[in-house]
Amino acid sequence: MKFFVIGIDDNKDQHFSKEIMQVIQANSVFSGGKRHYEIVRRFLPHNADWIEIAIPLDLVFSRYEKYKKVVVFVSGDPLFFGFANTIQTKMPDAEIVLYPFFNSLQLLAHRLLMSYQDMHIVSLTGRSWQKFDEALILGYEKIGILTDNNKHTPAEIVRRMLYYGYDNYTITIGERLGNKEKENIITLNLHEVLNNTFAFPNNLILQKNVIRSRPLGISDNEFYLLDGRTKMITKRPVRLLTLSLLDLRNKTVFWDIGFCTGSVSIEAKLQFPHLCIMAFEQRIEGLDLITNNSRKFGTPGIIPIIGDFTEIDISGYSVPDAVFIGGHGGKLKEIVSKICTVLNKKGIIVFNSVSKESRQLFEEAIKQNNLLLESSTSLKVDDFSVIEVMKAKYNDE
Repeated sequence: MKFFVIGIDDNKDQHFSKEIMQVIQANSVFSGGKRHYEIVRRFLPHNADWIEIAIPLDLVFSRYEKYKKVVVFVSGDPLFFGFANTIQTKMPDAEIVLYPFFNSLQLLAHRLLMSYQDMHIVSLTGRSWQKFDEALILGYEKIGILTDNNKHTPAEIVRRMLYYGYDNYTITIGERLGNKEKENIITLNLHEVLNNTFAFPNNLILQKNVIRSRPLGISDNEFYLLDGRTKMITKRPVRLLTLSLLDLRNKTVFWDIGFCTGSVSIEAKLQFPHLCIMAFEQRIEGLDLITNNSRKFGTPGIIPIIGDFTEIDISGYSVPDAVFIGGHGGKLKEIVSKICTVLNKKGIIVFNSVSKESRQLFEEAIKQNNLLLESSTSLKVDDFSVIEVMKAKYNDE
């Protein structure tokens, strides 16, 4: 099967090259969104068959399969978070001929006479916040964002930024780029966006104006603490050693069990913002603590789960490849056994032992689950008890 994929903008007065016009005139099956049809229908043959691109896409592709050739109209560059990528995924054996146009972020940069080779691109079109949160934490100078008209409008994007303290950007929004009559470009400070709506389709570019602090090793007294108790936090030196042993740079999903203040999760998210972090805590007070600390230190995306870990249904959660046990409530063996029902076979568990009894319990628990104790390091911080930071992994033999 062969696809001709033609990129267009929002201009209702399109001008196609001679080659593209020959493709249109030589075919009878066409496809695109409703907006695309309104733009190109005057160019189509009178007997044209139009297949609208709409959810669910499986129905669209089942219609495509009835034909040998389909001409598809899309917005901008078909390979820039575009429909050509979807064709390659759904029909990998199909032949694709591309006629790209500028993507919408290129158009916005062109209108602003802004160089964009250093722009970090994030698509929020039907996607989660994960890549956007990562870009904020990493603090890129320019962030180009593809929006949608549902959960990821300019106002919702800015609301999330301000909630987590990222007020260090200005924003430029491009509305209906390419539409000669309705195109509009506006630069605002973030607070001006909150109570406004913007014509769709739109996109935006964030430009950083102030560098935001991103510390490594947050001071213990900077966190909101459980009832002000300094003993109820993983101390900074222990926290940093724990993160080192977790080796999170090459991990994808991190579970923090017994998070209390959320200090380990927050430190992990600041240094490794690509992580999906799920944080478990039995005490209901932990929810406010991790929420307030996440806002204070700018770590969106951490997922808190309140309840007894041994009783929580974890079957639907992302499979962890790194787990930290910071608290166990006397159920260490049960927790380790439950973790091992889902832990990636190359995953690791790190546990901070505060006594000989807890060390022995952890050693017994990992042995029962075919894990090996790879390392154990003792630390004493100020007048607190000695902590053993223990790392376990599966026995590969």
